[in-house]
Amino acid sequence: MLNVKLIAHTPDPERVVAAAARLCYSAVGVDALLEKSTPESDAKFVRMLAGLGHASPIEHASFTFGIEGVSRALLAQITRHRLASFSVQSQRYVRLNDFKFVVPPEVESDPASKEAFLKAMEEEGRHYLNIAAALQAKHKAAFLAEGLSEKEAERKAEKMANEDARFVLPNACETKMVMTMNARSLQNFFRLRCCNRAQWEIRALAEEMYKLVYPVAPALFETAGPPCVAGPCPEGKMCCGKTKEVREHYAQLKAQLSK
Repeated sequence: MLNVKLIAHTPDPERVVAAAARLCYSAVGVDALLEKSTPESDAKFVRMLAGLGHASPIEHASFTFGIEGVSRALLAQITRHRLASFSVQSQRYVRLNDFKFVVPPEVESDPASKEAFLKAMEEEGRHYLNIAAALQAKHKAAFLAEGLSEKEAERKAEKMANEDARFVLPNACETKMVMTMNARSLQNFFRLRCCNRAQWEIRALAEEMYKLVYPVAPALFETAGPPCVAGPCPEGKMCCGKTKEVREHYAQLKAQLSK
């Protein structure tokens, strides 16, 4: 099950962003700018930056998320966002003795598909463990023959076995990660991944992340979300046709998060 936490962020992100932007146009130093700042003036200045399209100062605010219960299929998508830092659970070092997996909603809703899917996951898990055990026994014997201790031979053999056995694991296999993005990259992430045309799993993740950062920096993420929230849909003929519904959804979401 998807589980997302905001585990760290730049303290007073809007204050930091506003100070960075003001410095570009000021003869005084950072200390003087910070002394004069207030939450209200910072929020107003951040909104002005957005209107001007001056985006580089918002890169000074960063947000770190703990993400669990997502698939390796999602991992392949999210790492395309290159202006981010990722630390992902290793399938080389972690033996997945009872591997968990993500079931797509469409599969979940169809009994025949779900039955076939669960059977496939059970078989993949069994094949994975069988391959891992066979490879581990082979490698351990070789290491013992080289003169390694029982403990060291076991440790090295397990890692080598995991390295190759993981190839049989499916895209549905769950993974965990810690991810850090600056606010500018996050805005771009929300623009692409909160859109109705984004794949369902990463869209769900993006919205959960949005729910976590908006209360921390509402002015910074005031127009965040799919592009149709703050302007016309850029998808042309591929538009989902639900612009009104999307705008209403994010307006309600912001109202709830502001309470």
